[in-house]
Amino acid sequence: MNKRVAIITGADGGMGYEETKAIAHEGYTTLMACYDPDAAEEKRSKIAEETGNDDVHILSLNLADLGAVKAFSDKIKQQYTHIDLLMNNAGTMEQRLHETVDGLERTVSVNYVGPFLLTRLLLPLMGRGSRIVNMVSSSICIGKLELPYFFQRGRKGGFWRIPVYANTKLALLLFTLELAKRVEKDGITVNAADPGNTNTEIIRFHTCFDKLTDLFFRPFIHTPREGAETAIQLLLAPEKEGLTGTLNKDNHIVPLGRRYIHHPLRQVLWDETEQIVQTFLNP
Repeated sequence: MNKRVAIITGADGGMGYEETKAIAHEGYTTLMACYDPDAAEEKRSKIAEETGNDDVHILSLNLADLGAVKAFSDKIKQQYTHIDLLMNNAGTMEQRLHETVDGLERTVSVNYVGPFLLTRLLLPLMGRGSRIVNMVSSSICIGKLELPYFFQRGRKGGFWRIPVYANTKLALLLFTLELAKRVEKDGITVNAADPGNTNTEIIRFHTCFDKLTDLFFRPFIHTPREGAETAIQLLLAPEKEGLTGTLNKDNHIVPLGRRYIHHPLRQVLWDETEQIVQTFLNP
């Protein structure tokens, strides 16, 4: 019987580390997809030691470069015949406007377009029982998608990191809902996890006000392990088998209103994103 295989993006970050450790503990071949592989080595060694699983490996993945995403997926396809778990965990909140080599705003590429392409490319390796989990955020409630500005600047108007981040997480949720519908017949489940307010580096905003907020607020929010718990359950818990097309927080399904389920741009967003990545989807 083939050994189970899992991929976790941003695996060396706070929640990514906890997700990786939980998956490795279950005996999976665990692939840590990281932006800086050298920096991730210490955490890989620690995970292998603590879980007793030596089958934990680091692979380079830059979600801000769609060509690099394609190269990553090609390498996976050369080495593995199947993927059982895909955890799209990596994320960023850029402080200012940065354009990627593909002409995308960097937060949009890392948080949404890159995961969209990666997931689409890896789908041929997935089958009945495979699970995909996308890490979203409570900020989806303020997300607003305005096309085509979303892809190029994150939002219409001037760059502002918080709404841009929220917009990418809303886009990732809509991708979750649409993909779940499309692959349900194949027995692949797709769900979104909201970690709540979690103590990770992504909330350190580097301005005077934000440093004070960080100082007083951080002690009262989730640890990375607590923030990762919902995603871990969606990936591994037997009782989550068959669950698909849902948003989850604190290990419970969050009811979604028409704003999300029947979002007017849900299909348009898919089509326009697919057009952006089409070159990389072709064999």
